[in-house]
Amino acid sequence: MSAQRPNLTYREAGVDIEAGDALVERIKPFAKRTMRPEVLGGIGGFGALVEVSKKYKHPVMVSGTDGVGTKLKLAFRLKKHDTIGIDLVAMSVNDILVTGAEPVFFLDYFACGKLDVGIAANVIQGVANGCEQAGCALIGGETAEMPGMYDPNEYDLAGFAVGLVEKKKIIDGSSIAAGDAVIGLASSGPHSNGYSLIRRVVAVSGADLYERFDRSRTLGEALLEPTRIYVKPVLALLEHLPVKGMAHITGGGLVENIPRILPADLCARLERGRWPSVAIFDWLQRHGGIEDAEMARTFNWGIGMVLVVSAEDVPQALERLRAADVEAYEVGTITGREAGGPQTVVS
Repeated sequence: MSAQRPNLTYREAGVDIEAGDALVERIKPFAKRTMRPEVLGGIGGFGALVEVSKKYKHPVMVSGTDGVGTKLKLAFRLKKHDTIGIDLVAMSVNDILVTGAEPVFFLDYFACGKLDVGIAANVIQGVANGCEQAGCALIGGETAEMPGMYDPNEYDLAGFAVGLVEKKKIIDGSSIAAGDAVIGLASSGPHSNGYSLIRRVVAVSGADLYERFDRSRTLGEALLEPTRIYVKPVLALLEHLPVKGMAHITGGGLVENIPRILPADLCARLERGRWPSVAIFDWLQRHGGIEDAEMARTFNWGIGMVLVVSAEDVPQALERLRAADVEAYEVGTITGREAGGPQTVVS
């Protein structure tokens, strides 16, 4: 007599389809708040439909994709999931912004071993918040429940953004020249880079993430401060004056990101004393014994985005950015590059 076969189901194998359906219903209101006129179909279909706005004569698509790295580990440890989605959006929309593009839509990918609808909804609400800040539509995404792939209490995030820019208005850094000025836009903290080093500093220092860091935050909350999204104020600035080049200061810090927009014969010389010290970086440097050179190539060090403009445009650029509640500073200048020398120097 043969053994009776078990009546296996997908849920018994660890995948709860009903939970996934419940999550979709939970996040629909979040996505609805981000909709743009170009969106013809959004959450729930096999694909989202977006038409190109008639305001563009020769539109060029610009795309970017990223995650949030090991900053997630701090979110898990602190059980705080409502802002990490902002980081996810910021990393992609800030990247495509540097070409002069307006982000139009965003999609996310949420992967986990066991779907907790409440946690996932908090994460996606953060994604929607980031999309609202960037003015782009959250048109869809994917939730993947994969038993055995992840720790039951953890998840992973990825996302991508697509934007549009008028072909003749693409910003690529090719017009940057010696004598141009470098403007730095203040960051909100480490953003989403350098967190493997940050977590190492926390570990070796024995710091308590729940200890008071300043009047309003714990250390953990300061480290989880979401990435600043620069889209709206920068796009508004582009309507009024020419920006020759922009760099999003992400992995590789100041010294590796600014060269990505510079002609090979030029160097950006930044003076560290020309922008304010940021408390969380001071804390990291002090408790980790981190040298200045390492700070400049690992972190944004207080400058989340760099703009290069003609020297005569600096006063107007700073005035307009500050009027939009963006802390901005003239942090350096463009010079000729010494033979074989670096393309960014922070002194």
